Amino acid sequence: MSDEKPAEEPIAEDARIDALEERLKAAQEREEERNQPTVSGVDANYRSGNRVLADLLGGIFGGIVIGWTFDYFAGTMPWGLLVGLFFGIGVAFRNIIRSANAATAEASSEN
Repeated sequence: MSDEKPAEEPIAEDARIDALEERLKAAQEREEERNQPTVSGVDANYRSGNRVLADLLGGIFGGIVIGWTFDYFAGTMPWGLLVGLFFGIGVAFRNIIRSANAATAEASSEN
């Protein structure tokens, strides 16, 4: 076996590679910041309206289903359905008021 150095020595870190890595990292950070979704204006209002509609319909239909199921097993045909309907409306309005208050608090904290 010879005492000669191998033909290829490991390449030392080059300043150009470091600069390239820094530029690449900065470009990736800018791209991530640019691609982050921003919800504002019309899009936020549209989503808020859909949420209100879903809460209202879900509360009413959920109350009707629960009331009808109670009536089916208890044999009190119109009363469970009516109580479930009013209970569902109450839950729906509570959810709508809570989401409206949260949106108001969020808007006031931005200003």
